[in-house]
Amino acid sequence: MQRILIADDSKQIVTVLEKYAKKEGFAVTVAHDGEDALRKALYTTFDIILLDVMMPGKDGFEVCREIRRNSTTPIIMITARGEDYERVMGLDIGADDYIVKPFSANEVMARVRAVLRRISHKGGSAAQIFTFDGLKVDIDKHITQIDGVEIILTKKEAEILYTLATNRNKVFSRDNLVDSLWGWDYSGDTRTVDTHIKRLRAKLDEVPHPGWEIKTIWGKGYKFEVRNEK
Repeated sequence: MQRILIADDSKQIVTVLEKYAKKEGFAVTVAHDGEDALRKALYTTFDIILLDVMMPGKDGFEVCREIRRNSTTPIIMITARGEDYERVMGLDIGADDYIVKPFSANEVMARVRAVLRRISHKGGSAAQIFTFDGLKVDIDKHITQIDGVEIILTKKEAEILYTLATNRNKVFSRDNLVDSLWGWDYSGDTRTVDTHIKRLRAKLDEVPHPGWEIKTIWGKGYKFEVRNEK
């Protein structure tokens, strides 16, 4: 089980993020001030850390610097302020991503998955393979199959399918998918997601798959819907 440290002085935010992280299968540790966050980060092994900037004691930037002197654990900075210089500073001192309040818990979890996915690819960790009802997506080997029939997808199409399928029945907005797969600093049009989804569906529809579909949720986004799931 992967471990996550959630450090924020807002107990309400911590409670919400803790709930969603547990749904994702994480073992959760929380901290409400910078000194406690730093102590826990240095003496416990975590897979990823969510770190608020404005905390009593030591602020998030100071905590991030201290962690980076001893650890390469992925860090996502969280702040109520969105000035560019703060984002740049956070990334320069070693943060892996940066998210601005207010945010949705689903968006935060999408960022967590994206960072862990990037780290996994760099570190050569366990292969990313998803199988369900005849569908197989192997990200590392770049293979997608339905009932043994290979579907030729681009890298981004396969990543979209994998992201949706591994979070079945969960709705992802365009922004969620862009942040997860293109990165928070992507400056293009989020409508590119619609284009990729359209092409992905056309390719998948070449082989029947009655048990599931990539469904549009109008006004919200897309999801991997499992039909007749009890």
